[in-house]
Amino acid sequence: MEYKNVLTTCIYCGCGCGLYLEVLDDRIVGVWPAKTHPVAQGKLCIKGWNAADFVYHTDRLTTPLIRKDGELVEATWDEALALVAGKLSAVKAESGPDSVGILSSAKCTNEENYLLQKLSRAVIGTNNIDHCARL
Repeated sequence: MEYKNVLTTCIYCGCGCGLYLEVLDDRIVGVWPAKTHPVAQGKLCIKGWNAADFVYHTDRLTTPLIRKDGELVEATWDEALALVAGKLSAVKAESGPDSVGILSSAKCTNEENYLLQKLSRAVIGTNNIDHCARL
């Protein structure tokens, strides 16, 4: 059996707490706070303590799904992204950029939220972007 601790960043909010995933034979078996991490400072919230629970859940999607003939079918990432980009471009062309809105998430990093606002304003051309933390 091979045991290791893997330092990573919690996925639940934008705080960026550091935590260690306990890995046994390439399978996550536990989570521990990083004692010297400047944000976590050796502590985790309840979400952080359970940050790895979703990894092996049977309901977790691991491949994109697209609708074909009314049915959801597996697709490649390239196929799914091309479909979304095409539909988003069509909505923008037909109804204008302000017909599109983006809702970001506290689960995104600050860098990802920044990129979403750049996508919204510079690429799509709308200021219709919001974030769940405002609520």
